[in-house]
Amino acid sequence: MHTQILCRGSGAAVAARRMRHILGAVLGRDGWMWRTHEVKLINTSSGDTVTIGEISYKLKTPKNPELVPVKHISDSLPQTVVQNLRWIMQKDLLGQDVFLIGPPGPLRRSIAMQYLELTKREVEYVALSRDTTETDLKQRREIRSGTAFYIDQCAVRAATQGRVLVLEGLEKAERNVLPVLNNLLENREMQLEDGRFLMSSERYDKLLQEHTKEELDSWKIVRVSEDFRVIALGLPVPKYKGNPLDPPLRSRFQARDVYYLPFKDQLELLYTVGPNIAAERVSQLLSLATTLCSQESSDLGLPDFPVDNLLPALHVLNAFPMLSSQQLVQRLYPYSSILGKEGRSAVEGVLSRFELLDGRRQPAPSTILSVSRTKDLEGHADVSLRVADKDVTFQVPAGIKEPRPPNSSPTFISTPSHAQLMAEMMQSHMVKDICLIGAKGCGKSVIAREFAEMLGYSIEPLMLYQDMTARDLLQQRCTLPNGDTAWRPSPLVSAAIEGKLLLLDGIHRVNLGTLSVLSRLLHDRELDLYDGTRLLRSDRYQTLKEQLQLSDQQLQERSIFPIHPSFRVLALAEPPVVGASSSSSSSSRGPQQWLGPELLTMFLYHTVTPMARAEEMDLIQGLTRDVPKEAAERLLHLTHSLREANDPTAQSLASSLSTRQLLRICRRLSRYPEESVAHAVNKACLSRFLPSLARASLEKSLANGSLRDTADPAEHSRDLSCSIQDGVLTIGNVSAPVFSATEKMKVPDVLFYDNPQHLMVMEDMLKDFLLGEHLLLVGNQGVGKNKIVDRFLHLLNRPREYLQLHRDTTVQTLTLQPSVRDGIIMYEDSPLVKAVKQGHILVIDEADKAPTNVTCILKTLVESGEMILADGRRIISDPREAEGRPNSVVMHPDFRMLVLANRPGFPFLGNDFFGALGDIFSCHAVDNPKPQAELAMLKQYGPDVPDATLQKLVAAFGDLRSMADQGTITYPYSTREVVNIVKHLQKFPGEGLANVVRNVFDFDSYNKDTREVLIEALHRHGIPIGAKPSSVKLAKELPLPEVTMTGYWTINQVGNARRKLLCPTETRPIDVKGPVFLRVQGYPCSRQESRALSFSEEKAHWQIPMNEVNIICDVATKDDVLYVATCNPVSLYSMKERGETIQCMELYDVFPRTISGAWQPFVTVAPLGSPLDGQVVLHEEQTNTVLHLDMVSGAVRRLQLSPENDQPKASKWWSSKEQQGGHRMCHDFAHKNWLLFYKEEGNQLEVLDVLEGRVHTISLPINLKSVHLVAEDRWLLLESSTNKKFLLTKPMHMAADDSGVCQLHAISEDGVSSGHGVGSAEVPVPQMLSCEQLPNENLSAALDQKIVSPNRILADSGSFARVVVGFPDLVSPNEVYSFKRPVDLSVMKGAESGALRGGLRSSAPKRDNCVGLLSANQVVRALPPSKVPLRDIYPKDVTPPMTAAYLEVTDLNSKKVKYIPVPRSATVSPYSSWLSKVSESDVLMAALGSAGVVTVDMGGYVRLWETGSDTLQRSLMEWRNMIGTEDGRPIQITIQKDSNLDVTAPKHGKIDANNAPHVGGNQWAGGTGGRDTAGLGGKGGPYRLDAGHTVHQVSQAEKDAVPEEVRRAAREMGEKAFKERLKEIDMSEYDAATYERFSTAVRRQVQSLRIILDSLQAKGRERQWLKNQALGELDDAKIIDGLTGEKAIYKRRAELDPELGSPQQKPKRLRVLVDVSGSMYRFNGVDGRLERSMEAVCMVMEALESYEHKFKYDIVGHSGDGYDIELVRADKAPKNNKQRLKVMKNMHAHSQFCMSGDYTLEGTDASIKALAREEADEHFVVVLSDANLERYGIRPERFAQVLTSDPQVNAFAIFIGSLGDQAERLQKTLPAGRSFVAMDTKQIPQILQQIFTSTMLSNA
Repeated sequence: MHTQILCRGSGAAVAARRMRHILGAVLGRDGWMWRTHEVKLINTSSGDTVTIGEISYKLKTPKNPELVPVKHISDSLPQTVVQNLRWIMQKDLLGQDVFLIGPPGPLRRSIAMQYLELTKREVEYVALSRDTTETDLKQRREIRSGTAFYIDQCAVRAATQGRVLVLEGLEKAERNVLPVLNNLLENREMQLEDGRFLMSSERYDKLLQEHTKEELDSWKIVRVSEDFRVIALGLPVPKYKGNPLDPPLRSRFQARDVYYLPFKDQLELLYTVGPNIAAERVSQLLSLATTLCSQESSDLGLPDFPVDNLLPALHVLNAFPMLSSQQLVQRLYPYSSILGKEGRSAVEGVLSRFELLDGRRQPAPSTILSVSRTKDLEGHADVSLRVADKDVTFQVPAGIKEPRPPNSSPTFISTPSHAQLMAEMMQSHMVKDICLIGAKGCGKSVIAREFAEMLGYSIEPLMLYQDMTARDLLQQRCTLPNGDTAWRPSPLVSAAIEGKLLLLDGIHRVNLGTLSVLSRLLHDRELDLYDGTRLLRSDRYQTLKEQLQLSDQQLQERSIFPIHPSFRVLALAEPPVVGASSSSSSSSRGPQQWLGPELLTMFLYHTVTPMARAEEMDLIQGLTRDVPKEAAERLLHLTHSLREANDPTAQSLASSLSTRQLLRICRRLSRYPEESVAHAVNKACLSRFLPSLARASLEKSLANGSLRDTADPAEHSRDLSCSIQDGVLTIGNVSAPVFSATEKMKVPDVLFYDNPQHLMVMEDMLKDFLLGEHLLLVGNQGVGKNKIVDRFLHLLNRPREYLQLHRDTTVQTLTLQPSVRDGIIMYEDSPLVKAVKQGHILVIDEADKAPTNVTCILKTLVESGEMILADGRRIISDPREAEGRPNSVVMHPDFRMLVLANRPGFPFLGNDFFGALGDIFSCHAVDNPKPQAELAMLKQYGPDVPDATLQKLVAAFGDLRSMADQGTITYPYSTREVVNIVKHLQKFPGEGLANVVRNVFDFDSYNKDTREVLIEALHRHGIPIGAKPSSVKLAKELPLPEVTMTGYWTINQVGNARRKLLCPTETRPIDVKGPVFLRVQGYPCSRQESRALSFSEEKAHWQIPMNEVNIICDVATKDDVLYVATCNPVSLYSMKERGETIQCMELYDVFPRTISGAWQPFVTVAPLGSPLDGQVVLHEEQTNTVLHLDMVSGAVRRLQLSPENDQPKASKWWSSKEQQGGHRMCHDFAHKNWLLFYKEEGNQLEVLDVLEGRVHTISLPINLKSVHLVAEDRWLLLESSTNKKFLLTKPMHMAADDSGVCQLHAISEDGVSSGHGVGSAEVPVPQMLSCEQLPNENLSAALDQKIVSPNRILADSGSFARVVVGFPDLVSPNEVYSFKRPVDLSVMKGAESGALRGGLRSSAPKRDNCVGLLSANQVVRALPPSKVPLRDIYPKDVTPPMTAAYLEVTDLNSKKVKYIPVPRSATVSPYSSWLSKVSESDVLMAALGSAGVVTVDMGGYVRLWETGSDTLQRSLMEWRNMIGTEDGRPIQITIQKDSNLDVTAPKHGKIDANNAPHVGGNQWAGGTGGRDTAGLGGKGGPYRLDAGHTVHQVSQAEKDAVPEEVRRAAREMGEKAFKERLKEIDMSEYDAATYERFSTAVRRQVQSLRIILDSLQAKGRERQWLKNQALGELDDAKIIDGLTGEKAIYKRRAELDPELGSPQQKPKRLRVLVDVSGSMYRFNGVDGRLERSMEAVCMVMEALESYEHKFKYDIVGHSGDGYDIELVRADKAPKNNKQRLKVMKNMHAHSQFCMSGDYTLEGTDASIKALAREEADEHFVVVLSDANLERYGIRPERFAQVLTSDPQVNAFAIFIGSLGDQAERLQKTLPAGRSFVAMDTKQIPQILQQIFTSTMLSNA
């Protein structure tokens, strides 16, 4: 009897001796003697037995010895393992099945294998995955020569052959798959698909005693061997992820907890491995590992430490003892990537406890010196590393190609950190597979490729995607040419056999249940495939070969293959997201925490750190040689500032600027150096479509990096054109050769109208296209992405393949379409494969609709040019590599991808294609064309549509788009919609625009809020949606009195020298002071078209942004620019008639401060003409200050006219009595750039020539009252006391020498009756005298006689208008024709002047408000209501409306006068006495164009009026056309028939001689409303025949109207319900009204937030595919299984239950911190800040109502009383309006009665800390505060620090703009995107909404 103790060889004995030596010291003398059970192998004559302890098992000879595991038993077995083996043997002898349960790792499997090797049992191994089905366990059908056979699978084989079935990963299998085995486990019985029945050996043997074997065979009964056992290996599920055991299944197993080896055993093992390492260090590492596996550590949420990987790690440490332990631990357990802040500190606590925190010192710098093939060892290489000045050489597995020396690749630029990483990878590569973790685009793939080439490996890339199944990883089914089904090995298997480096790209995407199939390959290098093939580790294969004396050939026949010794796996993954839920439902959308305990055991982890700035710079300069250095540095500065910010917004921006994207930008900059970096960054980040906060953050970062996009004016005006000449396409400045296509029919041809913006996009695309990039176009719907791409390809003449993605796109459909022909599977190439083969352009449309896990396979295609297709072929970009390979498709060099996607986020709710794959494409944002471009394009679509209509459309849609960007409305209206409207108008010009736009907006007609926003926007731009053709409200016209000739004016020129006076002139240059540059501020102009719902003379109106105490004192116009001057403080506003902005220049500093209203400045504006366009002269009348202003540059110059008395005396400012008259300016000829100044009661005229800079002073012999410029060289002067008129003639050009003399002629005025008596003539004092003459036809019309003569039109208080014929050019007496007023205006009193103005008028007003419109033949003046004959205008019973003034329009053509009411202004300055000096009515007026005026009322409201009758008619026509001609006739349907076989053929009918009206009756002709007879309004008559009767017809409007009583009933019902609701929640009506006030203010924001919340909820519930279903749609991957006749080959969509063991989705946590301090109450009167805050709180409460499961929120106040005043508790959110109102009342009351003081800082700090402690998905704090932190001595920097103090909590601050520019200064110091300033408190709710949508909801 021979006993062999399992301790073979002397090597082990030596090791044991050495161990004893080491451990002797540790364990003392008797410490070694603790072996109790020995494993003995006893050979006796009757056969061998194995004895473990006292239990022995008799061995049998295996039938298939090659299935027995080999080389699993180690030389010395630790005691615990022996005990486990003994237990298994006990169970084996009992015939029970066992379940080894324990933590992840290879230990359980190795124990099972050791047992089977000991007992010489054959094994059937199955790694269960979530894709395992019952066919994988029982029987699978295969087709052999046309017939389907059943092939037994592992469970059946094991049962019948008496093998042991090892099931690994029971927790991975989907529920209800394993119960298939229940009966087999319990009773050893099973019914098979092919009709056989497995029966337990006892029953079978009993039957065999009664029946023959033949009979049992014919009954298809099969005996289950008595040696059949099952060993199951699984993880305990509540602790780990997976499906829990089914109770019936669980009850059939005997369990054994196989925990990690005990400390001592483990230590012993480790000591043997690392003889060079200090024993103490080993035990510290092991202590760390044990601590991190303890229960306490898992309670902290730390994943288990991979204890089993300590062995390989110690191998590394043994070779490199200088490595720091912390570095080593990071590789085993990359805690900084997988854990949050608490987790990290916990781990570091443990590390320091065991003195392992030695990584504080710089990690040893290491580089690879050389790599060379090992001489004596096949498949290995010698690598020399220099680590910390020591050279270490060691052996690592290597590939079959020649290794390449490091740093010799032209495409790889080595940087210190990458060299370090490579060296560390080499160390790990020595012992185990590696996984590289790094953000996307940081160079993982490049590093992996370089690593492989260094070691001479061929790479086998395998792109992993989310729905990948275990079959895709290992083997796929295929059919052979004869129709037999077979299995085709996947790249993974071929890599393992050929010894390649397998690159698993994206293990973070794959489901863990699928990846677990690989765990045995990674741990033991063994693999069992579906067709029964086994792959063995090469040394085991060799042992097997020797033991069985079989050749390779024979083993291959038994389908056993060796795994090549050099085979290694290199996995790439993106960093796990800390704190993200790891459930499978979330994995479909967001990134996740994928790195769990199981994966930790499979690899050693290396993190690719982002490069330092200098390294990245080297890299960029190395790869793009000619990149402009400065640009690259700025770019890097920006990128690194974003990467280093610890705020999530900046982080997400930084992820768009990965190294890969930076290289792309630099490649482009080196080709086109003149481009701006900001443009490139905006493109890379797609800033156009970022949420508003992120966009603000990016803009701020760009500004900080001095990368502001200098909007090059030339860029916008640059004339882009595209042309093709001599086969060269030129777009803008870029040219490319036109492709000569073979397949002409695939080149798109599309109707495309060029417009500059799309050409700019195409030019940009062409630049990238020429650089060889693949393009991604992102934009809203309908902006022309497809058109641009098609046009682009059409111009380049490139054939395209088109692929449209959708929700159900799978990886298979992207690549191949399988179909069955004659029983053989044929694969149809998808457009993608065709494009790759033939070099076409692949256009992928709607890329965001497909799941990102599908589209990510495009990444390998774009990146490495490789991709594996479902039929086993692979796409290869390098033709040289393809030569030796079968099944390869070479990628054509011309192949390119153009991908189109909608922008990410709401309302498209697609998948974030850009986020997942944005950095491998060059991205282009496509936006709606700019207004000009869009207008030009629409003109081409609708050449006959009037321009005005197109402009209105473009403006209205532009407005709607900006509202969509701000989030006020959800749908982004696009060019597509406008084009459709224009096409309709082009085809049916009769239909009104107001009707046609409804084609777009009827979608929104049921959403009240959206509808109101839309209608308001359309009305603002004058699209009269909802107007009736009848609503025309023009003013009533009254007749003018007859024109009478009232006298003569005679100019006395001859004779008497007294009558002809010469006036001396002197000329001198003017003194210019300045310039001073003042800020010209632009305000948005919210111009409203007035003709929205009704048509009146008013065209448009808007408000000037001025404060309420300011006073408007002049308005002037030049072409289409309006200038408005105000005088308290003095400022000037300029705006275009149709412009977007109002420019304002405050001249506050130029004029002395207005002192207590004592000095009241008064300014007049004179806009200058060419070449001084845009420049203005401003004249202050009391101080005679003349300023020259340039509104463009903001330059202000002071022009001093008279040198001597520069400064008037100060006393003059103080005195409020007006002792002397003011100075006046005449600016009728300002457009000729000269002005005239005079002083009332003075005797000098000063003529200022602005261009020459001179002033001519003319001295007069008379004292002036007023001056009227009748022509450039003739001026009418009035003498002050007598009102006598003089005509001053001057030479046209005043030369410097005084050759020309000005002559003064007196004018005598004579009445009509006597030719010479002066007495009877009235002396009119002109208020307005035109400087041009009436056109002749107007003159003739006015005087009712054909006449041609010079003339002037004049207006004074006694007449509507006077025409002076012949003046000023004819010498003969000039006739004066007058339209006299019944009462002189000056006699009428201003009735309300006393009450309204506060005090009587002190003097005549300064402005006469009288304008002559010569071409329209009208005089317009603004009158106060008291001077208007209201009785004639309004009927008796109508009260006249409250108006500011009336415009009296005297039309000399139609001889009518009409009074147009000007509405009251909303606010009027409190300085009423000052106001009354400006104008007698509340408005000022100036002419605008030739047929209109502009009025500005005292509240700063500008209104444009159209008064000319011709233009009014034209506008009315246009307006009616826009509404459409619904003339109320019913629409008839006419069907033309050829045969006359109608019921009764139409006829003319009888004619009634009396022509009495007939209604109906089908008999009389000329009836109304009949049938079949000729008449009006009938049905089916042959033609219309009008006999002159009223047509009987119900008007359309009446038909549409709802009867009044129905409306009333609805109203009453609503009121009743409202009252009941109030009663229910016990709320008074007053309270309800109060609440309503707050609620309505934020109704729109609440609505849009709720819409977004709803849609997100819907998106979250999107259903997923369930595979292996018995009904549903055919799953392409299972098509072969379908051929063989399997059932479960369908897939269907259903809601996925979250995986068990995955954490629950927690709600998001929000805290609103509101300022309820005293200052809020104090300043509420100024800007309503407290009420706005209450509105904001109301908005939060209303929007989040009923979403409590998603958002837990509370509202806390801070004030001088403290910083945690509870307003709403998180667990008690207010449920109804009453409770919500109570919260708001509390806020109000608190701020009224609290102490003063400010706790913003403490409150924010406390809230952030409090929230960080709570468990939640995400944390948000929103702080509302006023900005006067400085008053309480709080530094903004401190506040910024607090806001970003905890990266887990997103904190935002909204400052309520306060005194001066505090808030803006504050915002500059605070982080971008985190702080907002609401200058207008109305913005608070909008800002809050922005914060919500762009952060909380962006990833909800």
